[in-house]
Amino acid sequence: MTVKTIAVVNSTGRQAASLIRVASAVGYKVRGQLRAREGLVASELEELPNVELIEGSLQDANVIQTLFQGADLAFINTTYYGDEVAIGRALADAAKRARVQHYVYSSMPDHSIYGQGWPALPLWSSKFAVENYVRQIGLPATFVYAGIYNNNFTSLPYPLFCMELLPDGSFQWKAPFHPDQPLPWLDAEHDVGPAVLQILKDGPRKWSGHRIALAFEMLTPVEVCAAFSRALNRPVQYVQGPIEIKVTVPVGYPEQLEGINTLFGRYRAPYFGPDLDAPDEAREIWEGYRSMEEYAREAFPVEERLNGMTWML
Repeated sequence: MTVKTIAVVNSTGRQAASLIRVASAVGYKVRGQLRAREGLVASELEELPNVELIEGSLQDANVIQTLFQGADLAFINTTYYGDEVAIGRALADAAKRARVQHYVYSSMPDHSIYGQGWPALPLWSSKFAVENYVRQIGLPATFVYAGIYNNNFTSLPYPLFCMELLPDGSFQWKAPFHPDQPLPWLDAEHDVGPAVLQILKDGPRKWSGHRIALAFEMLTPVEVCAAFSRALNRPVQYVQGPIEIKVTVPVGYPEQLEGINTLFGRYRAPYFGPDLDAPDEAREIWEGYRSMEEYAREAFPVEERLNGMTWML
C-alpha cells in the first residue's frame, strides 16, 4: 500500500500540529512548513517519525514549491503573517500544479456578505477570500471552519479569553458575547487532527466543495463558566462587557477585536453565519472529542502551570 504524503503549513500552530501528531502516528508522511525551528512544539515535531519540516517563509516561492513536491494531500491553515490572501492564492496554485488530490483549507466566514449590516472581521474575511479563490481554480477542496478553541482560555491578561483569577480564588470571564448566545467550541490540540485526518481519508468524493463546522459543542458563555466551575471546583462567573486590551497584541488584531465587539456584542450574529450549523456533522466525523468540562479539568491546569501559574497547587 502506497504511503501518502500530507503537506501542512504553519506546522507549530494548534490546528496543524494536531494533524501532524495524528498523521505521523498512523503512518502518513508529513511535510510541514514552519517559519522557524524554535520552541517546544517545533522540537516535538522534529522527533516524530515520517515528518519532514521545511523552515522558511510562505512568501518564498521556493518554499511553497518544495512543500508540495510529491504531496498527495494538504491541510492549509494560513495566518496573518504577510499578505494572507496572496499567500493563500500562491499555495492553492502550487497545490494545483502538483496535482494534490484533496486540499483541506481552514477557512472562516465573511459576515458582511449576508446583507444584515454585519461587519466583516478582517482576519476572517481574508480566509473567506482565499476559500473563494480555491473554489474558482477548481481544486478538489474541503473547507473546515474551526470553532472557538477551548485552549484560548488563560488567566494571563490576554484579550477576549482571559479567565481572570480573582483575590477570593474564583475566576471571572469577561467578553462581549451575550450570556445566552450559543457559541461553537473545540479543543484544537485534541480534536482538529483526528477530524481532519478522517476528512482526508474519506476523500474529495465525499467532501469536495463542502463546508464543515469543526466544533463539537454549542455552549453559551454561562454554560462554559458552569463547565469550568464543575471541573475546577470553584466559582466561575461570566460578565458581558467590551474587550479590554491590557497587553501588546499583533498588528491588525485590535481591529479584529473591535469587529468582534460589534458583530457578536451588538448584533449577536451567528458565529459561522446563518448557513453553517454545529456540532452534528463534526461529531459524526470524530466521536472522541474532548468536552469543555474535560478540557477545564484535565488540560487547563496543566497549561496554566506551564505559564507559571500556581493557583492549582
